[in-house]
Amino acid sequence: MQEISNKVIWITGASSGIGEACAYLFAKDGAKLILTALEEDKLLEVKSKCKSLGGDCEILPYDLSDIDGIDQLVESALAFYGKIDILYNNAGISQRAKAGDTLFSVDRKIMDVNFFAPVKMTKLLLPKMIEQGGATIAVTTSISGRFGFPLRSAYSSSKHALYGFFETLHAEYYDKNIRVVIVCPGRVQTNISFYALEKDGKQHSKLDAGQAGGVTTDQAAKKIVKAIKKQKPEVLVGKKELLMVYIKRFFPRWSRKLVRKIKPM
Repeated sequence: MQEISNKVIWITGASSGIGEACAYLFAKDGAKLILTALEEDKLLEVKSKCKSLGGDCEILPYDLSDIDGIDQLVESALAFYGKIDILYNNAGISQRAKAGDTLFSVDRKIMDVNFFAPVKMTKLLLPKMIEQGGATIAVTTSISGRFGFPLRSAYSSSKHALYGFFETLHAEYYDKNIRVVIVCPGRVQTNISFYALEKDGKQHSKLDAGQAGGVTTDQAAKKIVKAIKKQKPEVLVGKKELLMVYIKRFFPRWSRKLVRKIKPM
């Protein structure tokens, strides 16, 4: 299990939810944190708490849908401590619309935030990580990255794509001491459904009923941080909904029937 004290950890989507909860646990272990999200005011609050818990902390507010600016974002992150020991690509945006009704611009935005942003960040940091002797790269996918799910066509696609890229990265750079941790949540009590995009790009502004029955962000963070410390290739986070992952694997025909009967929120 890797030591976290004094490790430089960059977390995206760190102003709330899973990212925020993980930041607090890493801060307790004495990590040097870089926190990225859209809302600077919320990041400042998280920073203050992280410092009170014993961690060093810097914030780097950014809109990850701006792919062109990521080169400068990475340079700014490296300027804080000179390296990144653990990159946790956690930021993401969900969807609440049928595939045929969703504007292509919405599909593109979801793919930019969920897939292309973490891929570009990773590719830019990879040479430095190899040069310093290795690093851990974690990424939040979803059980929707294991099978299609109603009203989530672009979201599910982006999460499937993350599996493809980061599993390949793990295979290609394992001998360079690059370790990948794929975080696969089911239902977690976050505001992801509130900020999800509808067919025209408008904010959904509703919390899914099923979300309230999920694991808490603290419960999720404990499992995720433990997996990152152990450099575990994959960690499933959730409750009974995780059974769908195994149903898909061993009973694909039954899985397709079940998905068609799901009443999406």
